[in-house]
Amino acid sequence: MPRFLDPRSDIVFKRIFGEHPEILRDFLNGVLPFEDESEFVTELEYLPVEQVPEIPLIKNSIVDVRCKDAAGRQFIVEMQMEWTSAFLQRVLFNASKAYVRQLEKGEHYELLCPVWGLSILDATFDPDPDIYYHDYRIVASGKPEQVLEGLRLVFVELPKYRETQPQEARKLRWAWLTFLREAGHAGQAGHPTTEEFRAQVGLSDPLRQALQIAEECGFTPAQLERYDSFWDAVSRERTLIRGKYAEGRAEGRAEGRAEGRAATLLETAAAMKASAIPPETIAEITGLSLSRITEL
Repeated sequence: MPRFLDPRSDIVFKRIFGEHPEILRDFLNGVLPFEDESEFVTELEYLPVEQVPEIPLIKNSIVDVRCKDAAGRQFIVEMQMEWTSAFLQRVLFNASKAYVRQLEKGEHYELLCPVWGLSILDATFDPDPDIYYHDYRIVASGKPEQVLEGLRLVFVELPKYRETQPQEARKLRWAWLTFLREAGHAGQAGHPTTEEFRAQVGLSDPLRQALQIAEECGFTPAQLERYDSFWDAVSRERTLIRGKYAEGRAEGRAEGRAEGRAATLLETAAAMKASAIPPETIAEITGLSLSRITEL
């Protein structure tokens, strides 16, 4: 039984979504929050991937694909293996840059078309364990029904996704997110076999094609080596991020303890001063300066 390579990796993600517009179109129609089929993407053309500022620690774990549909809407699709506070700003920068670059000097603003940013995260950033899908739009304060069209950002937290019985309108989303989240585990203990998994999520021709592309046998030894290198890089970056987070927490605790001790000394000095103890004695006991004691 051929195993599936994990589609979240750079080489597999780009081969599936960056080389087959019909697959990307099906993916966008399944995952994006379109109101009805009239908003569906019908045709796609790829756009060059632009260089944007890297995020420290996670420069190796962001994979993106850019495209434009027949209506002129642009879509920036990213697979992000780790989350930092800078990622949201990076996505907003990316989408805003694509929006303003549509016009040449002197052209009319009416020519601007919407830009969508879709970020699939193999990480979490929202503490609510039940919310995995985040849809950001520009709306009027207090009147969310008044929408300023132009930019729309969607974030999907894959680790939180647990839907098992999706509504009919959401089955394609379920199939694509399950493909991204679980394909690399198919055939392992406690998971469906590759054929069972293929039968479960193969709801459309593009999905079945994506499953075929993800089969390990379709990659050369050099490509498989690059695949392993990607996961090594992701593992290193995750270790660095967790180390920085733990270091920050330790520094915060140390600062808190120091501030607590300083506050206690000041309270003690103030009480001693109120009891008419000479300032020189207070300074000798607490280590505070005479000028600081005078200010109390």
